[in-house]
Amino acid sequence: MLTITRLDQADARLLIAGAEAHAREIGVPMCIAVTDESGQLLAFSRMDGGKVTSATIAIDKAFTAAAARKATHEYGAASQPGAPAWGISSAIGGRLMVVGGGLPVDHDGQTVGGIGVSSGTPAQDQAVAQAGIDHWRAHRT
Repeated sequence: MLTITRLDQADARLLIAGAEAHAREIGVPMCIAVTDESGQLLAFSRMDGGKVTSATIAIDKAFTAAAARKATHEYGAASQPGAPAWGISSAIGGRLMVVGGGLPVDHDGQTVGGIGVSSGTPAQDQAVAQAGIDHWRAHRT
């Protein structure tokens, strides 16, 4: 089994390819970002028709998922008024995302990166991000 401690460009391309394939299946052009384990951008794709405003959102979703080692949708409920993480979305200059579509990329119990997707509904974004991870797991060498 291949030991992975961080994502590289080949990994990022696999993640984006899987995400783009699912986005085409559901008919929603997406913005897709992949970061390393510290949340630094490795690769980005804005599919033809992906929303211009979604570019920054996708990057910040990937950043949140990798750096916080938590899916962005998990912050959604926890960040509502009165909840334990109320106000967290304003942390780190507003980069922490609380909307679905950002997932940590894990390998052997370690977060090795993040993928963030935006342009659809939060559920669509999350499904496209998961498709990217599934493709990466199936095809990495």
